[in-house]
Amino acid sequence: MLRTLSSVLHNETASGILLIVCAAAAVLLATLPGGGWFDRFWENEIGLQFGDLSFGMSLRLWINDALMAIFFLVVGLDIKREMLEGHLHSLKRSALPVAAAIGGMLVPALIYTAFNHGNPETAGGWGIPMATDIAFAIGILSLLDKRVSPGIKVFLTALAIVDDLGAIIVLAIFYPTHAIHFDWLIYAGLIMLMLVMFNRAKIRRISMYVIPGLALWYCMYRSGIHATISGVLLAMTIPARRSGTRDADSPLHTLKNSLGPAVYFIIMPLFALANANVALNFDAFASGIPDVSLGIFFGLLLGKPAGIFLFSLASIKCRLAEKPEGTSWAQLFAAGILGGIGFTMSIFIDNLAFDSKDLADIGKISILLTSSIAAVLGLIVLRLTGSRKRSPFQKMDKACPGIK
Repeated sequence: MLRTLSSVLHNETASGILLIVCAAAAVLLATLPGGGWFDRFWENEIGLQFGDLSFGMSLRLWINDALMAIFFLVVGLDIKREMLEGHLHSLKRSALPVAAAIGGMLVPALIYTAFNHGNPETAGGWGIPMATDIAFAIGILSLLDKRVSPGIKVFLTALAIVDDLGAIIVLAIFYPTHAIHFDWLIYAGLIMLMLVMFNRAKIRRISMYVIPGLALWYCMYRSGIHATISGVLLAMTIPARRSGTRDADSPLHTLKNSLGPAVYFIIMPLFALANANVALNFDAFASGIPDVSLGIFFGLLLGKPAGIFLFSLASIKCRLAEKPEGTSWAQLFAAGILGGIGFTMSIFIDNLAFDSKDLADIGKISILLTSSIAAVLGLIVLRLTGSRKRSPFQKMDKACPGIK
């Protein structure tokens, strides 16, 4: 039973399905008559008090600002692991996913801006279609099992990790939660310096990093930069070696394996319940499709696969990267379609991009519908391109002769 439970908790498909169920449940509860109670529930205040000191936030903010910092910590650990010993370890191995991720972020942002340029209320949402939901994308990919080459799985995983890094940078620079307070940034910098010194001193006890990490979170929260960035910063200081070698018992691997199930089976489902609770009210679409929806729809569904494929093609043609072994061009394009699943990070940025709740809800509806279409379409195309029988999509390979 314990082995079965462990297998489920580390199963990407199971976590993706749970995320879909929670998102659907949130939409359903918010849409049902009298569903306003579900949104009000997440606005209940929860506070902590230590003597004369008190600190409180709404339940939704505890999830978005505190629990999601743990999500970003796990993402940061993934990024560091890939950079040290994985598919981003060398320039040759990282060139293709890095180029693909840049295209997958740049083209959707430009498409969104083309639809919303000149409108100050919606122009700030350009970061929404830039993000790929790694849990959803890898979960969908795992449904196909042996129909997809190992190379495409590695490519999509590395791409999603680089994409997450790009989204984190965009989040930190362009979406502050309020005015920047540099005094708190200085305090955060001093804590980071201490954590780096711990790393250089080869301190391997995880508690020595987690306790200062909590203080780092608070300083980032007070600084005005989104507090979740503290999770990534903390991850960069966690040691990846043990006794001079990298192994499965290193603090990085231990922390990631310990937090992974909690993130994918508790924190992300809670995030979906708290943030996908938007009523499917299409009154805003009665007079036409809003520019916000058009930017998100075309950014995710067309911009993502186009940017990923074209930048991959360019990097390979310029001999800066190599196409994954056993992977067709059609599969590479299909992986780009899965990149259009922007659920978690897209909703996260949507919450910060718009001051108006109505605009934020329109954005969430657009994200949910577009991500669902991208998931289904990507699954269908990958299934066809992975089939042993010749499919019409395989003709794409002949369009790029001579490229290895």
